[in-house]
Amino acid sequence: MSPFSGVIHLQKGCMNMKKLFALVLALCMALSLVACGGSSSSDTEDTTGDVSTADSVEDAEASVAADTEGTTSDGSLITVGFAQVGHESDWRTASTQSCQDVFTEANGYELVFVDCDNDSATQLEAVRGFIQQEVDYIIIDPIVSTGWDTVLTECEDAGIPVIVIDRTIDDSDKYAAWVGSNFTTEGLAAGEWLNAYAEAKGIEISGILVIEGTTGASATLGRTEGFQQIADSYGWTILDSQDGDFTQDGGQEVMESYCKSYEGQFNVVICQNDNEAFGAMTAMTNAGVSYGEDGDVTLISFDACTAGLEYVQQGLINADFERNPLAAPFVAEVIEQLEAGETPETEIYMEEHWFTYDETVSSFTVDGAEQTVTVVTDEVVEAQY
Repeated sequence: MSPFSGVIHLQKGCMNMKKLFALVLALCMALSLVACGGSSSSDTEDTTGDVSTADSVEDAEASVAADTEGTTSDGSLITVGFAQVGHESDWRTASTQSCQDVFTEANGYELVFVDCDNDSATQLEAVRGFIQQEVDYIIIDPIVSTGWDTVLTECEDAGIPVIVIDRTIDDSDKYAAWVGSNFTTEGLAAGEWLNAYAEAKGIEISGILVIEGTTGASATLGRTEGFQQIADSYGWTILDSQDGDFTQDGGQEVMESYCKSYEGQFNVVICQNDNEAFGAMTAMTNAGVSYGEDGDVTLISFDACTAGLEYVQQGLINADFERNPLAAPFVAEVIEQLEAGETPETEIYMEEHWFTYDETVSSFTVDGAEQTVTVVTDEVVEAQY
């Protein structure tokens, strides 16, 4: 099946026909004014906003452009192609919805969306498809961080600016801007919080198990690196670290294996996203391993989606470190800057928060910077994505 089976878009040809129709209609109105305009202004009622025949078509297009923030200078919609990772998690669903909410026809955009189903080859094909369709801008949330230079060069040659969101691209700088999170900081924050929490609770960390995200993803690399730095600095033992592919099934499968292989040897589990944590919880429950505030295992997660925060509020996940999925408004600002001939910032970090069950740890520091902690309440859950 073609990767474009998930495309949500309006055909470019239809856009051109709409524009042509608008121009013809405006011209007809102008000509009718000429046909009826033999009398002087004293013979007709004063009509605010009347324009001369010579300016009618241009003013009609200008008024359309003024009414629609995202449109180009000639009044046509801005076409945006979005190559999304997939639909593997609650976070990913929120990220997709953010783009679909922002890049609408009402806002002056035509969105061409491709769900790449966590397949790198499909994602490269999707981007090349956008080039063939001559979209105005391309958004990429890269499944992996390498292997991008060739296709980004093709985008550059086609004159199509690329905006990268969420994960990073490490082997090319041929994109206009990146919008996302500092994954290494998230890993550092999780480690420093764990140290402060263990000291406050009098817990001796005996063994740590990590369920990583997709191999090669920048979120995986950053969180792993950041947490490893803290583990090394405090002399903690990481018993194992395996790929759960950012999915609930993956998290459950890895945790089932851990429960058998490391029975009685661990008291901390780190899941690199909420869906993996949900799977790990099922596996530990089935194995008779208690976790959370009243359990033997401290459970830490990342993403802080609504369902994740609900489990934090219940005390089943001890702490959750947010990764903001709502990048689309920031991307729209980048596009507006590019449309105006301005140069956007190359790196745009979104504000994020750290969430816990209670006030055991209200703050801690990462590289000397104080980090505040938010206790999850009903209001916090309701406000989350």
